[in-house]
Amino acid sequence: MFTFKDIRYRDILDIENLTISPCRTTWIVGESGSGKTTLLKLLNNLLTPDQGELLYKGADMAALDPVQLRREVVMLPQSPLIFPGTIKENLLIGCRFAEKPAPANDLLAAVLAALKLKKDLGGNAAELSGGEKQRLAIGRILLMEPEVFLLDEPTSALDNGTEEMVMQKVVEYGRQNKKTIVIITHSPKMARHFGEALITLHEGKISGVEEVKG
Repeated sequence: MFTFKDIRYRDILDIENLTISPCRTTWIVGESGSGKTTLLKLLNNLLTPDQGELLYKGADMAALDPVQLRREVVMLPQSPLIFPGTIKENLLIGCRFAEKPAPANDLLAAVLAALKLKKDLGGNAAELSGGEKQRLAIGRILLMEPEVFLLDEPTSALDNGTEEMVMQKVVEYGRQNKKTIVIITHSPKMARHFGEALITLHEGKISGVEEVKG
């Protein structure tokens, strides 16, 4: 799905060769400051490498329409943006960006239930807790149905039990629908439990790539 060839970005990343396979869940681990979030932003074309070639499905990402790319490759930051308005409006805004028809209320409610977010669709999104906002944002991108999900510490505000439940739902969705998922985490244990591939970054370089059972 993605191929890095001699990619450099400032003094943050220096990646000679890396391939991220399609239709799999790939986890990225590494200490703070190792370049994990920068790598994710390169995949979403939010950043442009200073050197090298970054390919998406075999095409040079620099030549692609960034808006169309971000409809196919959706990134969820660690502190997701919550828009003023209701929970329903926040769920639907991603579909509007992706130019997809608005799902019925039953489907919206089912997504909230799957993520154990027991809130009314008409509730005020601004009043949600940090962990609830993270789950709302995850629900929003699931409804967008992109080809690639880029998730930066998507469950950092959740307790351990809820975190595992949410990640299980996301990974199961990816496998059932043949989606590509790339997730940053500080938990190698979580990555080995749910992942299929594990990339380790150290000081901006790839220090390990391994297959895991998940």
